[in-house]
Order: sequence, then C-alpha cells, then structure tokens
Amino acid sequence: MSSPVENISILKLNSSGLTKTADKVAVEEPLEISLEYSTATGRMQKNIAVTMRTPGHDEELAAGFLFTEGIIRGNESIADIKVSHADENRVTVVLKEDVQPVLSHANRNFYTSSSCGVCGKASIEAISVVSPFKSITDSIRVQAAALQKMQELVKQQQQVFEETGGIHASALFGPGGTFSMVREDVGRHNALDKLIGHALLNNWLPLNKQVLFLSGRASFELLQKSAMAGIRLIAAVGAPSSLAVETARENDITLIGFLKNDRFNIYSGEKRIDIN
Repeated sequence: MSSPVENISILKLNSSGLTKTADKVAVEEPLEISLEYSTATGRMQKNIAVTMRTPGHDEELAAGFLFTEGIIRGNESIADIKVSHADENRVTVVLKEDVQPVLSHANRNFYTSSSCGVCGKASIEAISVVSPFKSITDSIRVQAAALQKMQELVKQQQQVFEETGGIHASALFGPGGTFSMVREDVGRHNALDKLIGHALLNNWLPLNKQVLFLSGRASFELLQKSAMAGIRLIAAVGAPSSLAVETARENDITLIGFLKNDRFNIYSGEKRIDIN
C-alpha cells in the first residue's frame, strides 16, 4: 500500500539564507470508487466517483462514502470490498444479490477534489439525503472540560499530521472524553467518510453515543454526513458555515465551533453540554 507521507527535497529560506533540506508532505492521490451489483440482465460494475485522498483505509472510505451519500443503506448491503491488485487507487464495493443501490444519489460529477465533496453535485436537491437514524433518540451529555481537552488528545494520535502538518482529522470520543479512534486525510470529507466507514463495517452505527471531533471548519457536507451516521454532538476546531448551523438545528445536532482548550461557541443543541 502507498505511504500516506512522501519525502521530498525543498529549499528553505531563513535568517541564515537559502538552504537545501528534506521535508515530508501528505500524499494526495485519486481513488476510483466503483459498485458491483445485480441488474435484470446480470451483474454490472459502475464507476461512482473519483475522489482525491490520502492513501490508507480505502475500504472504509469507499463504504463510508457510499453510505453517507445515501447510495447504500448500511453494512448489510455489502458482500465484499475489493482493492485492485493492479492499481491500488481502485476499489470496488460488491453488493449482495438482492441489493439495489440508489444511483439517483450518485448524480455528481465523476471527479471530486479533496477540498470539496459536494461541488460536483448536479443539484442542491441531490444533497439532502435522508438519514436512517433521523428519529433515533439520545441521552448524550458531555462536560465542557472534556470537550476542551479533545484537540490535544487528537494531536497525540495524528501520525501523518505530526510528520507533515498538512492533513485533516475526524475523531470519535466517548461522552466522558475518552478517545476512541481517528482517521486522517487531505480531504476533510474523506477523513469523516473513513471514520464513518469504519463504524459501518464494524456495525457501530448509529453513533448517537459518541462525540465527533473535526480538526477544521464545520461545513454543510460534514454535518450532512454526520446526520447520516446518527451523530448528535459535533465539536469543530474551526468555524461553521450558515448552512451547517441550519442543518445542525434541523437535525437536532449539538454543534460546537472554535473549540479551544479554554473556550468554544455553541451554535445549536446546548442541552447536551454540561458547563459545570
């Protein structure tokens, strides 16, 4: 498997002048995600999307992408996930015989960049997929102090960020602030799809008892993907967008932004935060 980090030679300018030195950068490569499923005339394979991602956990990325886009209903839809031996940048999700993908939800441009997962959507209506966990109840409450420690705990687990400084992270925590897992990628939406894909393949969904930590801003797409997985509490280091806030409020999601070790903003769902 390709390494998520590449060693390169660069020129560095500082007070001592220009020097040649080594540096490490996060790898960005295309991943082609395909589906194999049954039709009236037999089995068919269809290319769904190409996303620019950091290699690693590609099976999780493919599964998470198909689920959060509403193309498959869950882990019970999947028979197998195959990574091409000839090309590590191709992965095929094989669906069970009686499962039909919702291909109308795949109506996006074939190529998506690592920075924008919904830019290729054909229409705004195609974005709003319905979560199978929309009506599920939860009782999660989190201490403010536990939230404020999460950024440092995630940094301790971010191997690629430690080496390159140029990658996003999505992480899960228990309500008491206990670290569970993290996924990294140059694309913030890929990092979340990898995380949700792992949960999907291990039958952890819904994630209504977990806190989602985002290392950057909280965009609409990340809120939409979170809602699909039943997530009810999101803490982001960066700012939310107006549509992200609207999505959080419509889906009864607690949304925190500008998370620091001594402060944060609550944009929705303050009922789940224990300040004392």
